Amino acid sequence: MASNVGRALALAVSLVCFVAVGWAAETQTEVDPVTVSEGLKAIFRYGSGTKETADRLNANTVTMMTGAFGGTYEQIGADLASVLDDGDNFRLLPIVGRGSVQGVADILYLRGVDLGIVRSDTLDYLERKGYATNIKKQFTFIAKLYNEEMHVVATKSIGRLADLDGRTVAVGLANGGTFVTAISIFERLNIKPHFLYLEQRVALQKLKDGEIDAVIAVEGKPLSEIAQIAGNGLHFVPVNYDKALQDDYLPAQLTAEDYPNLIASGQSVDTVAVSAVLAVYNWTPRTDRYRRLVLFVDTFFAKIKALQRPPFHPKWREVALNAPLAGWTRFPPAEAWLDRNKVPPAPEAKNDPERADDLEALFTQFIDFQSKNDLGRNDNREALFRKFLDWRRQQPASAR
Repeated sequence: MASNVGRALALAVSLVCFVAVGWAAETQTEVDPVTVSEGLKAIFRYGSGTKETADRLNANTVTMMTGAFGGTYEQIGADLASVLDDGDNFRLLPIVGRGSVQGVADILYLRGVDLGIVRSDTLDYLERKGYATNIKKQFTFIAKLYNEEMHVVATKSIGRLADLDGRTVAVGLANGGTFVTAISIFERLNIKPHFLYLEQRVALQKLKDGEIDAVIAVEGKPLSEIAQIAGNGLHFVPVNYDKALQDDYLPAQLTAEDYPNLIASGQSVDTVAVSAVLAVYNWTPRTDRYRRLVLFVDTFFAKIKALQRPPFHPKWREVALNAPLAGWTRFPPAEAWLDRNKVPPAPEAKNDPERADDLEALFTQFIDFQSKNDLGRNDNREALFRKFLDWRRQQPASAR
């Protein structure tokens, strides 16, 4: 009898617990994936409204050609896709590409590609070498993004760039943009290496194995593949800001903060940089492709501040939407947006420690200082840069 009562009591307790658990589960805020997933919504509508669904998904989707997997371009594309996503209202679809040269061809010819990242010296190279004529007229730009630093990694027997004359140097794949910048710089400095077109990871391994003399990468720092190099008798070779480079390239530095395994604490290595450009085909107004690019501009420009905060790539902090780009014409709706949304620079911006490595911004500030004080009218760019370095040393530590 007692055992029956005990079993009944246990059953009653179990029933109460079951009901309580069930009640608690119902009171929790559970979300059905179908209510938040645009993809699931589209699939469930498949069949009855296929054309309507397809039209809606395509209407506000913009495709962007980036760069090789793991490179800075690819990371920039991923950041944009994350921040700009607005469901059916706007979606950016980044495509892993092959680099700047292929990116130019993809924007011109690949169906469905609306915009892409290319390097500012690529179009000049294509025209100078006779591969294309008046190609710049086919492009406009939405924004100058950031500077891409030239990384020259070599054995310690290579002390200066001229030591690479006659040596074997890997300059990325032939579809990328590193070889364009490398060839242009070496030609201007009258240095003649033997170039190999190798994917960066393969090239770095060959360098470690002693099969080649140097690897060049022109991308926004820091590069993860190079940052992971630990010793192995390798170092960065400096690239001096010689007069022959000053028309098309900018002064830059690689620091210990960028590459602690290759640069001693507190030290830096001089190099040069070239601009990464968000480029588009010069579409005719009132076309659908033009309309979608207008939508991209409005969405991107309105959210630039979100991109300039962690966890997104630190290169976003270099982006100034209104920065001009010599030799390029800005996409008219982008110019119109900037005209409508002019914001005066914050007085504390020059002391922003997050922009401490933005030498171009400081150099521009210095040129303004020179102009306002009627200085340096007869100086060439090399002399101006020497003055700039002296001026920079006199600025507050936070600005430096």
